[in-house]
Amino acid sequence: MQEQPVIIIGAGPSGLATAASLNLHSIPYIILEREDCFASLWKKYAYDRLHLHLHKQFCQLPHLPFPHSYPRFISKQQFVSYLDDYVSHFKITPLYCRCVELAVFDEITKEWTVKVRNLGSGEVEEFRGRFLVVASGEATDPYTPEIEGLKSFPGDVLHSTQFKNGKAFRDKNVLVVGSGNSGMEIAMDLANHGAKTSIVVRSPVHILSREMVYLGLNLLKYIPLNMVDWLMVMLSKLVYRELSKYGLSRPKEGPFFMKVADGKYPVLDVGTYSKIRSREIQVLPAISSVKGNEVVFENAESHAFDTIVFCTGFKRSTHIWLKGDDYLLNDDGIPKPSFPNHWKGKNGLYCVGLSRRGLYGAGFDARNIADDIKSLLK
Repeated sequence: MQEQPVIIIGAGPSGLATAASLNLHSIPYIILEREDCFASLWKKYAYDRLHLHLHKQFCQLPHLPFPHSYPRFISKQQFVSYLDDYVSHFKITPLYCRCVELAVFDEITKEWTVKVRNLGSGEVEEFRGRFLVVASGEATDPYTPEIEGLKSFPGDVLHSTQFKNGKAFRDKNVLVVGSGNSGMEIAMDLANHGAKTSIVVRSPVHILSREMVYLGLNLLKYIPLNMVDWLMVMLSKLVYRELSKYGLSRPKEGPFFMKVADGKYPVLDVGTYSKIRSREIQVLPAISSVKGNEVVFENAESHAFDTIVFCTGFKRSTHIWLKGDDYLLNDDGIPKPSFPNHWKGKNGLYCVGLSRRGLYGAGFDARNIADDIKSLLK
């Protein structure tokens, strides 16, 4: 059994930000990570052309800014390099290949007991700490929906975490399922590499440029969210015009309201919309079923495909291993308390990076958690 004041679960950007913030207060911790590296989503499971969609000022982690030489919108490779420097600078040493099986608060000792499976040795290890920080992130377990007949599909079925680039799909019919930022960008990458690309868009979407979102995020410091949303929709209509002729529609709620309320990000257009408008990317409605290589859609049309790429997001597994918490996290692993009080639970339980406010929100949480733990250790 190992014991430290703080146990952090997850060595993604949220866990690293928390570790760095604790380091500055000289508070010891253990950071447990189920993968064999930190920031595995970025290092192992992100597609090649991925860039941070927000201006770099909204994406840097606490206590270490991005290098001045970095562009406004940072590539995956640049962000990974920054994280490498971050871990080295703050001397963060996660314990890798530790899959959490149970985290429970002991009412007698007033400590958290965390049991993990060492994926190298297969043994169960136990850790104890006064404080527990859930930093396992919004993107924990890849999610692929159940679709009637999908098992009959003879081609490749991928999740976005398995997609790197479109080079291998030239001249193939590829269906992208999911119209978030990953789906839109992967569809564009496929089209750029000569794939015959279609994308399933089930729900209305806000399409904004990076510059619009940068303006909106800065305006939110000074004017109410509903006014910023109104401006964003007006600008989107001016730039992107009528979407319905291309099989798209805008939601009734504003883009920033949807991001805060439901975690649904607007689509930040990096070139996909022009390919939809030119019909290089075909927009299709929700899938009804799959019959062999034929995919049947809700409008009763069917099309044949060679490959299906699911950009359908992630599920969180916190509810499986975190026991005794009925205050902080819901069954989907999202905080019950509203922002800005979402990061602190009871009995020394915290969460970081689950406020649906991206890397900026993770940094906000990490600083608050470290400051709170410092005050309690006095």
